Amino acid sequence: MSNDKFPIDPQGRSAERTLDLLSAVSEDETISQRKLAARLGIALGLTNAVLKRCIRKGFLKIRQVPARRYTYYLTPKGFAEKSRLTAEYLSDSLQFYRQARQEYAEIFAYCRTRGWDRVAVVGATDLAEIASLARNGDEVDIVAILDPGRNEPAFFDIPVVQSLEGLSTESRPNAVIIADLDDPQAAYEKLCAFFPPDRVLAPPLMRLYKADTEGGQIEE
Repeated sequence: MSNDKFPIDPQGRSAERTLDLLSAVSEDETISQRKLAARLGIALGLTNAVLKRCIRKGFLKIRQVPARRYTYYLTPKGFAEKSRLTAEYLSDSLQFYRQARQEYAEIFAYCRTRGWDRVAVVGATDLAEIASLARNGDEVDIVAILDPGRNEPAFFDIPVVQSLEGLSTESRPNAVIIADLDDPQAAYEKLCAFFPPDRVLAPPLMRLYKADTEGGQIEE
């Protein structure tokens, strides 16, 4: 690279990249940059930049070994930073889980007030699992997980369908709840072609732009 400035991570995940890299090096000091890039799921150039940043900050040191190869090892400062980032990551993850569960619980409560006793969750994702855990009581039934890309028959004991046409008439949902992580905005817009917008529900954390409804749903 022409300079060793840490490039802006387009996904805004520099802290997570640092933690992943420090964890990988702590597990295997002989790991190559190419293998690091594969483990972190980023380009080789960005991996090199993260390494340089960690070395510059004193988290890592480098040593040369035979065959013109290099190994990296964590300094005491690096171990301390890894511990700090791990605690921060766990705290953020727990906070997100609590927020998501609360917001999905509010969606199920909203469905109960409207008398919608059958819903489908869109997307077989971690959010779908959180949504299923947020369902309090038996007044609202999750009849299916709608996910065209999944071939499994069930997701956490909930039937998976690739289209709502796969459900019997008596099992058709009154509303759908979005748990898609790839493109929730696109999922919302597609679903609005088949359901009234007030029956296409999503937690506020998704920051969706929603159509006007009469159901009191907050537009993001």
